[in-house]
Amino acid sequence: MRLLLTSFVPYAGRYSRLESKMTFSLVARCTRTGHLGVAVATSSVAVGGRSAAIDGKVAVVATQNRTDPSIGPRLIAALAAGTAAGAALDAVIAGTVSPEWRQVAAVTAGGEIVTFHGARCSGIHAEARGVDCAAVGNILANTGVPSAMVAAFESADGPLEHRLVAALKAGDAAGGELKPLRSAALRVAGAEPFPWCDLRVDAAEDPIGKLEALLAEWDSVAPTVHHWAVDPGSV
Repeated sequence: MRLLLTSFVPYAGRYSRLESKMTFSLVARCTRTGHLGVAVATSSVAVGGRSAAIDGKVAVVATQNRTDPSIGPRLIAALAAGTAAGAALDAVIAGTVSPEWRQVAAVTAGGEIVTFHGARCSGIHAEARGVDCAAVGNILANTGVPSAMVAAFESADGPLEHRLVAALKAGDAAGGELKPLRSAALRVAGAEPFPWCDLRVDAAEDPIGKLEALLAEWDSVAPTVHHWAVDPGSV
């Protein structure tokens, strides 16, 4: 069953240069492997360095709409300390500068989902939830973008990282943002103290397409790279 939350903030003539950066993302937990992951795309550059935080043993967080990059690490730290997901998000938001501008989605290692949409979250902003996943976006072309992402994620086969990219592609196909995309990122982590997959396209005309191509290249070396990290003598 899917829960869809939709809100709309009308345009006030025009957006400022900073406010006009639009983003959509999906956070998820793989029910088969327990891995956590996030995929995000936006109309500004270098989204992966600002919007995606992950600890495979704790939670994965997407934070966007006038992004405060500290929200993800602070939420993960609160969850790691044993705070319940809802209370942890409430505490992090309460300690955030200008929370009315923020948008957050997180999935914990236990499958709990929490989201936040500030009162000044920009344009058409919406969320959709599925089994162990949630999609959020702001300044969207329409309210159906997050639900299209969740549907694509749930119907896709294969490893978590491939299902996450499928969700991004579906969100873009459903209308995506009102401006051309410039960057995209993909992060997946498990029990190791480092991400299993951490791929970023920081500035490109087709960042989702380039992210998909980068993932295909990563697939060819990922097992070897993983062995180098945990058991270098085995390869």
